Amino acid sequence: MLLLGLRSCLTHCRAPSLRFIHTADTKSSTLWKHSIQKRWKSTISDVVPPSRVAVPNATANRTVGRWLLLCSGMVGGAVLLGGVTRLTESGLSMVDWHLIKEMKPPANDEEWVAEFEKYQQFPEFKILNRDMTLNEFKFIWFMEYSHRMWGRAVGLAYILPALYFWRKGWFSRAMKGRVLFLCGFVCFQGLLGWYMVKSGLEEKPDSYDVPRVSQYRLAAHLGSALVLYCASLWTGLSLLFPRQKVYQCILCAEGEERKSSPAVFPIMPWNPAYIIKVFLSLFSGAFVAGLDAGLVYNSFPKMADRWIPDDLLAFTQPSRTSLRIQQLYSSIIASL
Repeated sequence: MLLLGLRSCLTHCRAPSLRFIHTADTKSSTLWKHSIQKRWKSTISDVVPPSRVAVPNATANRTVGRWLLLCSGMVGGAVLLGGVTRLTESGLSMVDWHLIKEMKPPANDEEWVAEFEKYQQFPEFKILNRDMTLNEFKFIWFMEYSHRMWGRAVGLAYILPALYFWRKGWFSRAMKGRVLFLCGFVCFQGLLGWYMVKSGLEEKPDSYDVPRVSQYRLAAHLGSALVLYCASLWTGLSLLFPRQKVYQCILCAEGEERKSSPAVFPIMPWNPAYIIKVFLSLFSGAFVAGLDAGLVYNSFPKMADRWIPDDLLAFTQPSRTSLRIQQLYSSIIASL
């Protein structure tokens, strides 16, 4: 009986309420709808936990921008560490590549001896380091090991925060594409590094020169690192300093408004020609290092006491006698 009475009461109240809604004027109904929507939003915000509430765009962009600046700094550190590794001639000390297995260095003398024996099977030891001791090998091995481990740290610095920010919803549609490019490119950079090292481990029966990696692969490895560094730095600064904040309207002395030049980045030139020149200078340095071209002239800044050397375009074909002498010398070295 109680339920039947409650049902009849609701039925009688429904008709007047519907009649009131239909007969109300437009202004009152709009206000009523706005009040209902406001009450609904406040109710939803009370129900949703604070961890699921979207972070404001400014806060998200600031966090993501700082993350990308940190990643670009780590890429720059990897380039510097790779240069030191090359100067110490340590790049060919690790003769294999495993993503997880090689993260653990040799723990005892037996493992070190086994690693040294693997190194002795490749051209760098046979031609250049035949008198190397185990302690000397440990030094160059740890140099290459630190470079590879730093590269893995760079990859994790890109991928793990990217997954976290993606799940939080802090990336716009355009930023998602950029982040996918950066994370994929850092993985490609690691594979390209091993592809470069592999060129220096190949046996070349017709050559007994000092083993070195391919200058083309070295230039590609360095060039891709520069692209990764610039892309991360540019994206991070774009998030921290949006264009609408860089170009601000200021009040002139005459009281007129004008747009100011981008004074936020006084050290960053925006001239494309300047950027291309810097990139080509760094890129050509890889060819100079890969071919040991810096050893041609032992004077600086002039070359053979001239700004433009006389033998710039000179090219002489070695005689047959010199080739036979070189082959005889190489065969003697190989037989020792």
